[in-house]
Amino acid sequence: MTGRWVIHLPAAAHDLLAAQRLARVLAHWAHVLQQIEPGGTTVSAEDDQNVRHWVFCDRLVSDGQRCLLWPDHDGDCSRRPRRR
Repeated sequence: MTGRWVIHLPAAAHDLLAAQRLARVLAHWAHVLQQIEPGGTTVSAEDDQNVRHWVFCDRLVSDGQRCLLWPDHDGDCSRRPRRR
């Protein structure tokens, strides 16, 4: 065990894109807390929570944190979000 605990905060949306958008807003809002790593945010269907969809790009940037752009984005990774 790593000694870390993960908080699961359920929120509901009607489709994958809406869920990803809501998760992005929540992650960006909560990033002011040192304990939050918004780049690790995923969403899943309520009845299939083992299949997760990334909200942000999964690649690490130079400072060891995750890229904050959409998954499968074009161009270089960034810690500064861009509109989709």
